[in-house]
Amino acid sequence: MRSVTLLTLVATAVLALLLPLLFGELMLAGLSKLHLSSGAAAAIFIAIVAGGMVNIPVKRVRRDTPNLFLPLGAFGMWNAGPRWSRARPETVIAVNLGGCVIPGALAVYEALYLAAVDPKALTAMVLCCVGTTLLCYAVARPRPGVGIVMPGLLPALTAAALALFLAPGEASPVAFIAGVAGPLIGADLLHLRDIQTIAVGVASIGGAGTFDGIVLSGIVAAYLA
Repeated sequence: MRSVTLLTLVATAVLALLLPLLFGELMLAGLSKLHLSSGAAAAIFIAIVAGGMVNIPVKRVRRDTPNLFLPLGAFGMWNAGPRWSRARPETVIAVNLGGCVIPGALAVYEALYLAAVDPKALTAMVLCCVGTTLLCYAVARPRPGVGIVMPGLLPALTAAALALFLAPGEASPVAFIAGVAGPLIGADLLHLRDIQTIAVGVASIGGAGTFDGIVLSGIVAAYLA
């Protein structure tokens, strides 16, 4: 029994060490498909990781009820760990530098790149963005103590499939743009009113940083396309 327990602990530790490395490789591979040099891709990856620790407050909403805080809720484990209530009388709406601002800026850069090299791909880009945004809006749900949640890989798979079908010649940048726009617009911006009504102290758009739906969706979509 002790040997089994020890083996489980060792396997868990090894997995915990390997997952960030594998995710880093995935991000670099996805970024390299966006017409970026290896140096630029590495710099953006570092900026996203470091920027994930920076939230920029943009609005404060007064509340009359205590806020619920779920420490592991951003990673989908809503029933794991403690459930704390804070007497904070407001909800702070913020944007995350690494999880929202940087991928959003990169998506704008990729759209400008498409406009310069293949203007016809812009129509496909708009259609992909609309399709992914509508899907994200439909499946996103407000959850007290966390914010807005949705299935993590669904936007990426949708963006990649639409891009491969509508813009096979520029599938990776189109998929990345749609993968970023879908969660950002459909899940976050169009659900801002829901965020203001649920019990959460800080509602950060892109707030899980590197592991947030915006970054994950865009990078995985670009990688798959």
